[in-house]
Amino acid sequence: MNRFLFRALRDNEIRKHELSYLFWECTTRCNLSCRHCGSDCTVVSREKDMPLEDFLAAVDTIPQAQKPRIVVLTGGEPLLRPDIEQVGQALRQRGIQWGMVSNGWFYDEQMHGRLMAAGLGALTVSLDGLQESHDWMRGRPGSFQRALRVISVMSADPRLTSDVVTCVNRRNLAELPEIWAMLEAMGVRQWRLFTIIPIGRAAKDPDMRLESGELKKLMDFIAEKRREKGPMKVTFSCEAFVGPYEEKVRDYRFFCHAGINIASILIDGRICACPNIDRDAFSQGSIYTDNFWEVWQTRFLPFRDREWARRDGQCAGCKHWRDCLGGGMHNWHDGRLLECHFAKL
Repeated sequence: MNRFLFRALRDNEIRKHELSYLFWECTTRCNLSCRHCGSDCTVVSREKDMPLEDFLAAVDTIPQAQKPRIVVLTGGEPLLRPDIEQVGQALRQRGIQWGMVSNGWFYDEQMHGRLMAAGLGALTVSLDGLQESHDWMRGRPGSFQRALRVISVMSADPRLTSDVVTCVNRRNLAELPEIWAMLEAMGVRQWRLFTIIPIGRAAKDPDMRLESGELKKLMDFIAEKRREKGPMKVTFSCEAFVGPYEEKVRDYRFFCHAGINIASILIDGRICACPNIDRDAFSQGSIYTDNFWEVWQTRFLPFRDREWARRDGQCAGCKHWRDCLGGGMHNWHDGRLLECHFAKL
């Protein structure tokens, strides 16, 4: 698409500010210890799981005609909640589809049947390398085999919208062709790849971050697989403007929807956009003190007008500003842009 036409379409979406996706950080407990975790989740979390009735009270502030298209449960590991089926049923009763992001450890055919009966409509599972690399990344032996199990189950069910995501790092970059062949053979319909920003546990781990030449290899790999037009769609995530690779690695040009069409309710009740965003800097209120729908309608201004990002040295005067708008919001922490993908390409 012509970039000028895309700018007009993007600006119209910003003006409309319609809520399409709502993430719920329903727990910060996790059974794994991932090297790249941005939330530093543990088995015993500092925060208690948010009660379902508190979340539903926030959802019920949204007029029926303007309910989000889908609520996505994230964490932590959502399947550590004992009431996960009740969550799904309550959302379906409100006419809202629901999905989940899971590490797959607890997901088997029996769990699949129970969740589908509760109305599960979408599932995202991570596969972060071949066996040694994935288990190293996830911090628990056996994680790779558990991930393959859930990928097999979900890919075989045509009722479910499902995809596999891979956090590309210096250790698994060379494994991507073999991972691609394995996933395609398993019938995976979509494979999304993304890079890791230096926050949480990844902040001091150099193995997590791609250097310039490595990022270019990732872009070339995705572009090649998309040209082949195989049965499995391969895409780069919507994390950053990638200049010469725009529309070669995605179906569309870069557009960070955080705070434009996407909101989240965090574990402590704060209202934000994507859960990976700097919550101290960009939270817009709390479901415990504010009306969620009023917050969505009247706040989120830092997301809807990104001119503030031009004060950063990397963005000031950049000729690609109108196409990038400072990149993905999750890349801004402590008032600065942590990674500029375009600069590496």
